[in-house]
Amino acid sequence: MQPQRDPCGLWLLLLSWFLLLFEVARTGRPVVSCPTTCLCASNILSCSKQQLTNIPHSLPSYTALLDLSHNNLTHLRAQWAPTRLTSLHSLLLSHNHLHFISSEAFTPTPNLRYLDLSSNQLRALDEFLFSELQALEVLLLYNNHIMAVDRGAFDNMVQLQKLYLSQNQISRFPLELVKEKAKLPKLTLLDLSSNKLSLLPLSDLQKLPAWVKNGLYLHNNPLSCNCDLYQLFSHWQYRQLSSVMDFQEDLYCLDSKKLYNVFNMSFLNCIEYKEHAWEAHLGEKLIIKCDTKQQGMTKVWVAPNNKQVLEEVTNSSVTVSEDGSLLFQKVKIDDEGVYTCYAVGETFNETLSVELKVHNFTLPGHHDTLNTAYTTLVGCILSVVLVLIYLYLTPCRCWCRGVEKPSSHQGDSLSSSMLSTTPNHDPMAGGDKDDGFDRRVAFLEPSGPGQGQNGKLKPGNTLPVPEAMGKGQRRMSDPESVSSVFSDTPIVV
Repeated sequence: MQPQRDPCGLWLLLLSWFLLLFEVARTGRPVVSCPTTCLCASNILSCSKQQLTNIPHSLPSYTALLDLSHNNLTHLRAQWAPTRLTSLHSLLLSHNHLHFISSEAFTPTPNLRYLDLSSNQLRALDEFLFSELQALEVLLLYNNHIMAVDRGAFDNMVQLQKLYLSQNQISRFPLELVKEKAKLPKLTLLDLSSNKLSLLPLSDLQKLPAWVKNGLYLHNNPLSCNCDLYQLFSHWQYRQLSSVMDFQEDLYCLDSKKLYNVFNMSFLNCIEYKEHAWEAHLGEKLIIKCDTKQQGMTKVWVAPNNKQVLEEVTNSSVTVSEDGSLLFQKVKIDDEGVYTCYAVGETFNETLSVELKVHNFTLPGHHDTLNTAYTTLVGCILSVVLVLIYLYLTPCRCWCRGVEKPSSHQGDSLSSSMLSTTPNHDPMAGGDKDDGFDRRVAFLEPSGPGQGQNGKLKPGNTLPVPEAMGKGQRRMSDPESVSSVFSDTPIVV
């Protein structure tokens, strides 16, 4: 006796086959299809070590991880995937022979987060090569032949966190990748080890935040030996940054074709590194950052008086900003001391101490400097004017004075230079005259053969005796003797 068939189950089976055929007809290919050269496990496709020269076309749209490593691929063109793989988040293309990648090669994979292009034959990274990968977080490019990196190769990669460029032939440090507020704001790891870097922008690297320097690997490069390089890596060693602590023995520099460890350059006599204190002046605005090795940490500041610095405190010169920095509106003498930052993160905690020194004077402002400059300029102009007056506007000579009766004696010029030290007892003189001494100042001028240079008498000669004057009168000196005012040797009595 034959068993009875369930008509309900038969109808369900026919319906499922009908739906499958309809979907195949709509898409033009089976809904679930695994390439013959790949192994499929759920949404993972492994096509590794298959000697592939081309990427299989029949890739399921639900593929999340595609492994094409260890093959013979040489090009990655724009049409390598016939349909958009919106679910693909990991693409492995390492250990191939790739030497060309189209700038539109990653258009079908807009949600890619992990891309491995290591161990290929890439020689240059062109402009906008990865600009379509705005969701990418990890990019592996180590062990290629990269010599040139275009400044726009990583544009629009705002989510990139780790970039591996080691074991290449890069000779220019790509500073644009690590500057603050640059095109890669979330980059926490940049591996440039084992390249051909000889010069580094030391001053720019020193200004980078600690969370960037903690993941900046520069070992195994032929760096030029100098004391600035020693100071840079000594500071990183003092901060216990991973980029230095993990590869201390591989950090070396080159001098006279000899390799030296950067921490053992005794031949340069470099000054031992010492952490410097922050310096400020009275009334100055100052911001001190809690420079932690990890982003997103919770930060608490403690003042020198062991009190916590709060975010908003009225009548307080120091507060904590939203990003955890210490903010001084106007520095005071009382603000001097050691401030401690306690940072708490998901993986570890960190404690930083910062010393602040306050100078007991204010810095000259812009207006003060401007006023000083104007004062100096005005002083110089006045000095020039006074010199010109002295040179060209000398006191007036005899023609400025009233008309005087010419003297009939040549020796009168000498009599005007004599001082009368006796009181004036002339009863004919006006009663309004002072009874004190009559003092005069004059300069001698040669007027005869008995006088030498500058009005001085020659030895053996006698002074000419002036003739008697009229009663109650004094003779004026010779008008020409007025020029003796500018004589070299004055006589002051």
